Amino acid sequence: MKKYLFAFLILYSYTSTFAQVNAKGKNSAELGVFLGGSYYIGDLNQTKQFLFTKPAGGIIFRYNINHRFAARANILIGTIEGHDSYSSSASQKQRNLNFKSPIDEVSAQIEFNFLNYKIGIEKEKFTPYIFLGIGLFNFNPQGQLPNGNWVALQPLRTEGEGLPDGSKSKPYKLTQISIPFGFGVKTCVAQRLGLTFEWGMRKTFTDYLDDVSDKYYDPSKLNGGNARYLADPSKGTDPRYGNVGRQRGNPLNKDWYCFTGVVLSFELKPKPEKCPTFK
Repeated sequence: MKKYLFAFLILYSYTSTFAQVNAKGKNSAELGVFLGGSYYIGDLNQTKQFLFTKPAGGIIFRYNINHRFAARANILIGTIEGHDSYSSSASQKQRNLNFKSPIDEVSAQIEFNFLNYKIGIEKEKFTPYIFLGIGLFNFNPQGQLPNGNWVALQPLRTEGEGLPDGSKSKPYKLTQISIPFGFGVKTCVAQRLGLTFEWGMRKTFTDYLDDVSDKYYDPSKLNGGNARYLADPSKGTDPRYGNVGRQRGNPLNKDWYCFTGVVLSFELKPKPEKCPTFK
């Protein structure tokens, strides 16, 4: 957690400096709390938005450069999850894979308001907006054993990562870059209090959020019973052929994760312009 706090402080300094250079006297700062959910799109959930959504939270710092643009830094923490057993696809149910993973993200974003917006001004108290940024996230997929215990998957190399004839030349990294983007609406609920409703996707550059990407690896070459089971827990496979070398995931599509929820933010610096309604 310390490295994320350090990264957040760097992003805080960056957004503050950027805003001060560009604000021209119209800037203001907000500190807020994010509450909502997180979920993922990938090999175990290819199309269904909000499936297996889990609680998520975090803190945000927003610097309003002017009435239309804002710079923002976040620390967000959530969980993603997927289960083949819930799929309507017979082949996925037979594959029988599952996973869950924490998602810890630090990101910086630029927001664009479609309407003029400023907390405390009656005529500028609502706007839709979009955002785009860059993030650093950490994940650690785990698979569930028949006894109910969860085991970290990356060290097991279930697709032979870093092993002879494996799917990758070395194990995938658990800390990677993402591209956050999305949209939302902002509204002023009190003189110095704002409320934001937001939905944001994260494009990643990994296909291993769920530890599923390429082909089945020969389980006899894996170390330990947990690795062999989690590499291939499939049901009803014809024992004459087995799954070794068959497709386990789709390496052509990278995984995505999402945060959606509300941000309750408090303006740190009062502004001279006041909304008569909130006096």
